[in-house]
Amino acid sequence: MQSWLDMLREATAAGRRFSRVRVVTMPLTDYSRFGVWCSQFTGGAGEDIRYLPRDFAGELPQHDYWLFDSRKLVRMHFDDRMGFLGGEVIEDPDEIVQHNYWRDAAWHHAVRRDDFAKEQSL
Repeated sequence: MQSWLDMLREATAAGRRFSRVRVVTMPLTDYSRFGVWCSQFTGGAGEDIRYLPRDFAGELPQHDYWLFDSRKLVRMHFDDRMGFLGGEVIEDPDEIVQHNYWRDAAWHHAVRRDDFAKEQSL
């Protein structure tokens, strides 16, 4: 994890932005609580992580995805046990625009990591 934190520090010092919204089921599972705890370190290294309870996720997709520079989309695939199967690069501009919209909607409703952790007494 230290190499990831070092990369985050260097990249954000150079002006790059790292942000994410985690949609979580309430009450938090042990795994999600652990993720909130870990995010204090990536936050300290420059990543802006926010949390959105699934009940407030509205029409957001059920799948996980990453956007790179708002123009490259990678959709994550998992098996029934949530084992990671791989990422699929999506190049369709309409899908990329839709996922940007979902990202912005999630960001608008999400809570900053530190505020969320305080609300959850973590």
